[in-house]
Parts: sequence; structure tokens; C-alpha cells
Amino acid sequence: MDIAKLSFIRFSDLTIPRNTFSSSSEELNSYFYTQVSQDIKRRVTNCFVLIDPENQTIVGYYTLAASSISLKDLPIEKQKKLPRYPSVPVVRLGRLALDKRYIGKGLGRFLLVDAILRVVNADIAAYAIVVDAKDKNAAAFYQKYGFLSYADNDKLLYYPLSYWK
Repeated sequence: MDIAKLSFIRFSDLTIPRNTFSSSSEELNSYFYTQVSQDIKRRVTNCFVLIDPENQTIVGYYTLAASSISLKDLPIEKQKKLPRYPSVPVVRLGRLALDKRYIGKGLGRFLLVDAILRVVNADIAAYAIVVDAKDKNAAAFYQKYGFLSYADNDKLLYYPLSYWK
């Protein structure tokens, strides 16, 4: 497969039937099939879909939403570098899923890097991207790419956007 031929589109531009997508998580599949369009209409998330135009397949997707985290949940050394507001603006990576047919090809990383770059290049201020990893395997995936734990919970992770400066 040629990664250069894959492309990211907004969910609203998707013409490939959603039910052709199948990740290893029924929860992520169900959300993509039935809920994401409603969340977009309500303006609580945006969804970006990676497609293979040649094969007319959905490779994966991720969602982004504005959020905040409590300043006191961050490590002390990070707190000292931030204004003393009670909360810190972040972007939440709500979901990230890859179709089972594409596992093991480096495309999970491809989805994650696109999400990070999309946030870094946006005209909004955010301290970090945060994710609530669904399990230890998901947490290990994010930690492999530099995400750090916060709030004394190994599944609550953040990625300071200053890493990209």
C-alpha cells in the first residue's frame, strides 16, 4: 500500500459507506456508524477520516474537540510554567480507530501525527492534546509517541504542543 495515495477528509465529505469500516473495537465502530454525525451537528466534535481513494475504503478516523483540564492535575514542574488559572485549554483526541485490514502498517501513527499537526496548525491556543486511553494497550501506544500521564491515572494522557516548536 502506498501511504502517499491515502487522504484525510472531513467526515461530512465522506461518500464511502460507514458500515464498511471495521476496527477491533465494537465501541469505536458503533460510534462511527451511529453517533459521530450527531456529535458533529451539535458542534461537540470534529471527525477526520483517512481513506484509500483507489480501493474506496475507510482506513481509520479520529475525533477532536475543545476541552480543558485542571491545572492541579498536571505535574508540579508543568504547573510552574503555566498561568495560575484553574484550568488549562487543551484539545481532546476523543477517538482514534484503524480498520482491522490496515493494522501493522504504521497507520495508527499516521492518524495520530495528522491529529497533532492539525491542532498545532490551528489558529487556537491549546496547551496540549489529551486522550483518555481505553485500556493499557492504547495507553502504551500513546506513550510510545510521547504522551505523558496526568491526574495520577495511567490512562489519562497529555501531549504538550510545545514539543512541536
